[in-house]
Amino acid sequence: MEGGCDCREIRYRLKSEPMWVNCCHCRWCQRETGASFALNALIETDRVELLHGTPDIVNTPSNSGKGQLIARCPKCRIAVWSNYGAADKVRFVRVGALDNPDQCPPNIHIFTASKQPWVMLPPGTPAVPEYYSMTEMWPAESLARRKAALG
Repeated sequence: MEGGCDCREIRYRLKSEPMWVNCCHCRWCQRETGASFALNALIETDRVELLHGTPDIVNTPSNSGKGQLIARCPKCRIAVWSNYGAADKVRFVRVGALDNPDQCPPNIHIFTASKQPWVMLPPGTPAVPEYYSMTEMWPAESLARRKAALG
């Protein structure tokens, strides 16, 4: 899978499938994206190959108080990924910045207590009012990958 920004200054490739895809409906993500939710594919940083350009890293506040590092194109300012609590070990790749975002449907909808009331969640995809337990939801292979990435 490849992706990038609108002006094509930033181009990257995912060297494997993501570990997991969160669709977050929290108010922070709504404000940050200017949309109804953020769709993030979680993948190890070393599995994201930068093909072209150098993103600007913007430190923004987050609900956790730990901040969020957002990688943005220096020209068109499109966000291509974020790093949260795992800092530089796991990237939250913005699914909408992929060339074919259809390849990464959400595994779960989170913070649905604050989702926009007109957003209809698909049947069959887990949805939780706040956050969830990774050990209960993630497949064993993804948990092992995350553990290896975090050291």
